[in-house]
Formats: sequence, C-alpha cells, structure tokens
Amino acid sequence: MDPRRMFRSSVPAVAAAALLVSGCTGGGAASSASASTSGGSDSGRAAEPAAALRPFYGQKLAWRGCESAGFQCASLTVPLDYGEPGGRTIRLAVARKKATTPAKRLGSLLVNPGGPGGSAVGYLQLYAGVGYPAPVRARYDMVAVDPRGVAGSEPVECLSGKEMDEYTQIDQTPDGAAETTRLAGSFKGFAQGCEKRSGKVLPYVSTVDAARDMDVLRAVLGDEKLTYVGASYGTFLGATYAELFPRRTGRLVLDGALDPSLPARQVNLDQTAGFETAFRSFAADCVKERDCPLGTGSTAAAADRLKEFFAGLDSRPVDAGEGRELGEALATTGVLTAMYDEGAWPQLREALTAAMNGEGAPLLALADTYYEREGDGSYSNLMYANAAVNCLDLPAAFSGPKEVEAAVPEFERASPVFGRGFAWAAMNCAYWPAAATGKPHRIVARGAAPILVVGTTRDPATPYKWARALAGQLSSGTLLTYDGDGHTAYGRGSDCIDAAINAYLLEGEVPPKGERCR
Repeated sequence: MDPRRMFRSSVPAVAAAALLVSGCTGGGAASSASASTSGGSDSGRAAEPAAALRPFYGQKLAWRGCESAGFQCASLTVPLDYGEPGGRTIRLAVARKKATTPAKRLGSLLVNPGGPGGSAVGYLQLYAGVGYPAPVRARYDMVAVDPRGVAGSEPVECLSGKEMDEYTQIDQTPDGAAETTRLAGSFKGFAQGCEKRSGKVLPYVSTVDAARDMDVLRAVLGDEKLTYVGASYGTFLGATYAELFPRRTGRLVLDGALDPSLPARQVNLDQTAGFETAFRSFAADCVKERDCPLGTGSTAAAADRLKEFFAGLDSRPVDAGEGRELGEALATTGVLTAMYDEGAWPQLREALTAAMNGEGAPLLALADTYYEREGDGSYSNLMYANAAVNCLDLPAAFSGPKEVEAAVPEFERASPVFGRGFAWAAMNCAYWPAAATGKPHRIVARGAAPILVVGTTRDPATPYKWARALAGQLSSGTLLTYDGDGHTAYGRGSDCIDAAINAYLLEGEVPPKGERCR
C-alpha cells in the first residue's frame, strides 16, 4: 500500500472520497507561466478566455435525470489538450442537485472528494448532495464533475480484475533481489497496462488540466466565481484553480490540505510519519480495551505485535474465504484503511482479532474497500486514475530500487511499523510512460478572495503541518484547526468545524486567526 493516495474512508458511514495508493500525490502544478499558455488562465486578472476556448465556455449543458432520484446529470465538453483546443475533445460527467430554497440561492457549490481518482459525481449523489448541512444545500446548487480520467470522464484503465488482484498482493517489503525484482516488475506491468489501454489520454490528466476544466464548468453554470469544497487531494485541485484563476476564485474550502511545495519523496516521508501518528493513536485506544488483539500493554508493545503479525503473514498467509488469502500486503492495506476514520477502530480490532486467529476475511474486506474492489472481482478505476494523475503532477520519488534501498532507513525511522513498505510503494512512478508535467512549488494565488484551509492535527494522509504550510503560502489563506483524529474535518462530528465552514460558505465569514476546534 502506498500512503500517497488521499482517501476518506467509507468504512464507517459515508461515501468514499479518495485516498492515495500507487502514485505520488500532492505535487505541484505546472508553473504559472506554462499553465497560462492556452489562454485559459486569468494570470491575476479577470480576463476573458482565449478565442479558441470560447465555444467551450459558451456551451449549454443538456440536463437529464440521473439514476439517483433528485439529481440531474449532463456531459461537459472540454479540449483533451488545452494547448490545442481545436483538436480532440473529451466529455466529462457532471451532476447537480438544485438548491432546496431557490429564492435564496447563492449559486453553485462544486465538491470534490479527493483521490486523485475519487468519483466526485458518486460522492455528490451518495453523500454531499444529501448529507451536507441543510442550510448549505438550501442555498447552493450542489454540483460535481468527475475529473478527466476518473469514473464517468474518459476513465483511465490499466488492468483486468484478475491482474489487479495479483498487483495488490505483491510483497511491498521485499527480502532479497528476487522479491525486489518481482516488485519492480509489478510496477512496470501496471504502467504498461495503463499505456496499452489508455495511452492517448495519459499525458492530459494532470491537476492543471482538471482545474481548467473546473473553470469551464464554472462559466457554463453561470457563476462569476467558483465556490468549492475540496477534501484531501481535492485541496490541491482547489489551490491549483486559485493559482490559475485568482480573480475567479470565490469561497474555497480546502479540507485536509496538501503542501504543493514538497517533492514526491518528502510527501511520502511525511505521510509515512502521519500514518505512524494515526496508528499510535489507534494503539493507545486499543490497549485500553480488553479485546485489543495487540495486547493491553504499551503502544510500543502494540506496534511490535503488529509488526510480528505482518511478518508472519509474509511467509504464511491466512485463509480469507472464496479462494482468497490474506497476506502481508493486503493486511497492511486493511489496517491503514481504518486509520482514515477513528469510527472504524472497533471494526479494525475485530478484524485483527479474526485474522490473528486464522480468519482473514474481515481484514481483507477493509483492504477491498480501499481498492474499491467489488464482490465479483472487478475494480473501479480509482487506482488507475490515481497513478495517472500523481505521476504527472510530480517527478517520481525514486528512479529505481537502489534509491529506495538507500531511503528505507529514513522511512523506518518515520514509521517503524509501516516505513519499509511505504518506501518501496513510492517507487511506482519510476516506470510511468508519460513524463511528469508538474513540479513542486509554492501556491500564492495573489488576488484571490479569502480561502479557508482546514487541517486535522492527527490526520494520517495529509499531515497537519501541510495545512499550516498551504495556509501560509496562500496570500489570502486562513487556517482552521481540528484537534482530532482521522482524515479531513468537515461533516465528521465537530459542531465547531461545521459551524465555521457553514458561516464561511453562507456568509463569507472567515474564522478568527488561530481558531481551533475539537
């Protein structure tokens, strides 16, 4: 499992947003200069789109009923390559649920759950469109667009279900040259599968491209400025939009923020430490319970017990039913999945207890949730889109096994439990067929309206220091802190957080400097 996929787990309740696996996430967009060559950026002023883009900005959406009652669906047409807007076009899936109090409507509120690779349309229909606070849904049309390469928008495809099963079971803590070669081969095979099935779109699914698409959608919806809530990777997408179109930026909530100034290696290292922090929090809670499978001693002893369990599975997987086994790789994924939401901790205790007694199915089910594997053995395209976007947004963390081997000790210091596996998982972009177009850099977005950045102090996937960093980089950024566990904060049980974000979205009120919530 790669910690770099940003994910909001659906395990306890709501719809999956996205997480990070098989790719380096959280990287830089192309520089502002190169990003504006298509004429689609306002470059600090509220400019009109270039003439070649006007047909896209002027299109009208043909709304129709969705399969989900109460929602409308449409397709948005955008250029595949913004550098050649007269060339091939692609169609993006869009959905909306209209404001419940139209007389007081403020406009459209675009939502993105993260990933990269999470279906925003699915998130809207399963959660945001029905689960966001009623006052927000009353005054905004709730809108989502699947980013290019994702779900209903020219989805990237890479492997068959059987091939994906094999890929998720590869040992990511290789012992010796043979296992290292096998792991590198799995990354190469994944990349080759993506090139074979989706090679024509792979160079055009970057975060910069997705941000440009959002500006087209903003205009088509009739909004002067973009109002947006982005979670996890969605914060990078929102910040990139603000960088490209600061004068068109309205009220942006960036929840579970990424730091775009970091190179991929540091992103992975920070997330490794973040998951260690989250695990220690889980372990401290677990050892207080009589049924804790990691014992009732110290958190350090619990960590040692988990490492021993993983090591045993490395050589002897346990049965998980239906012809499947639970080995070290999938068991690790299952444990890490539960780190995204403290509400899943009781489920994890039960799953670990079962696995340690030879019953692997409950822990495997957590891993399947992470990978979005269906009961029939098929997978969503989440993992494929995740890698495709991540490997464009930042140069690879490592070029090959030798660099990983040299870095393993530092990763193990960051997380004695997960560090080794995280270091090796960060190698996947080394073999990607499309060259990276982004680079790490600070995002300032000078001229943008006030932007609200939200950070959770014990967030595993987007460490709190990233939220501090992004809020400090943005010329109009304000940091709102949630002192708690889990990934992201809005809608996760803190009345303080929800009230502050609602006031910002509805009234434009920015929280006081230094505001902290529990």
